[in-house]
Amino acid sequence: MFFYDMIIQIDIWDRELQQENADFSRDTTMGRLDELLREMEEYARTHETPILTEAARPVYLRTVRAAAPRRILELGTAIGYSALLALREAPEAELVTVERDEALAETARENLCRAGKKYESRATILVGAAEKLLPTLSAPFDFVFIDAAKSRYPDFWLGVQPLLAPRAVVAADNVLFRGLVEGEGSEEWPKHSYRTMVLQLREYLRLVRSAPDFQTEVFPEGDGMAVSRRNE
Repeated sequence: MFFYDMIIQIDIWDRELQQENADFSRDTTMGRLDELLREMEEYARTHETPILTEAARPVYLRTVRAAAPRRILELGTAIGYSALLALREAPEAELVTVERDEALAETARENLCRAGKKYESRATILVGAAEKLLPTLSAPFDFVFIDAAKSRYPDFWLGVQPLLAPRAVVAADNVLFRGLVEGEGSEEWPKHSYRTMVLQLREYLRLVRSAPDFQTEVFPEGDGMAVSRRNE
């Protein structure tokens, strides 16, 4: 009886040790990722590379968590910052991200590699124009994040429609662009350098708000993020 009790106790100790090791590994990995994300934020500041702003980040994280996606599509990789955040918030998800700029895509690859296999193995970076690559992708995607050329947002919205899962979520960043798209600042005609962008962002908001199968909410944090949830 004593021998049997000892076997049980050893088994309990072994399971507790395995859990402690798993917790330590997870905490260590998260610590490394947090450090990497801080480095990426500094890199973005010094190299003037646009990434999610500190103000917009909570909206993005809440949206990813609520969507609980299995497959994520991102248009506009930049240095991989939002991709890593999405992969952290959706630990079972796979992500496809599209970047037009080869140099930025390479930087994103390096950052994903630094984050570790847990993240790198779930991410695929495609280099090229989103409007050309979208028709080559296989559906469905549960979550789509648009953060690429603002003047192409309406085209991106239309382009992702065949790829969406029944209850997909589409989030688009910078839709209010410095207050020029909606609000008090939007009453003035945008200056020439911003005109096309502002008009196309207004068209994007018109499209998502009038889409019969979607409910859209625009969050003012940061430069504005539109979150469109499919009702099906």
